[in-house]
Amino acid sequence: MGVEIEKKFLVHKNEWEKLERPEGEFFRQGYLLTDPNKTIRVRQTSAKGFITIKGKSVGATRVEFEYEIPWAEAAELLDQFSDSELSKVRYTINFDGNIWEIDEFLGENKGLTVAEIELKSEEEEFSLPPWIAKEVTGEEKYYNSNLTQLPFKMWK
Repeated sequence: MGVEIEKKFLVHKNEWEKLERPEGEFFRQGYLLTDPNKTIRVRQTSAKGFITIKGKSVGATRVEFEYEIPWAEAAELLDQFSDSELSKVRYTINFDGNIWEIDEFLGENKGLTVAEIELKSEEEEFSLPPWIAKEVTGEEKYYNSNLTQLPFKMWK
């Protein structure tokens, strides 16, 4: 069984903007199914396509299955079957021996920047980079699937 253990954090905008960072990668992703217990997502990067099935989060852990699919098929699935989608630029940064993925959201979610770290266990210890502001693991409004339903621009 595929399992993802991931912690999610808001990014301190001023600290993040000071950082010299690598080139980001544009992601387009949409959802074929958004349900509190499971999601089916299609993602398209500049060169690859993916389909991902995720289960309900329990703490920082959830079941996850992800498969690479042809880029053109990802585009077709997004265009013809996606009920909701978002776009973002992802930056990958190694900090203190751990890989962090930082997403700067675009469109209706512009202004939101979230960092994620995948762990081997929920108890694994790690250092926080100086550009981390606040942990939001488990806060459902920050789930990408929920950002397609209630975008950041609509938050009060």
